[in-house]
Amino acid sequence: MIMEMMMLVLMVMMMVVLVKITTIMIIGVLIIDVMMMMMMMMMMMMMMMMMMMMMMMMMMR
Repeated sequence: MIMEMMMLVLMVMMMVVLVKITTIMIIGVLIIDVMMMMMMMMMMMMMMMMMMMMMMMMMMR
C-alpha cells in the first residue's frame, strides 16, 4: 500500500515538473514571438520615417 502511494506521488511530481517545463517553453516562445513582432514594427516605423523624409526632401525641391 505504501509503495503504491509513493508511486502515485512520484507520478504526480513528474507530471508537475513536465507541466512546468512545457509552460516555461511556451512562455519563452511567446516572448520570442513578441520580441520579433516588436522588431518588425520598429523596422516598419523606421522605413516609414525614411519614406516621409524622402518625400519631404522631394517637396522642398
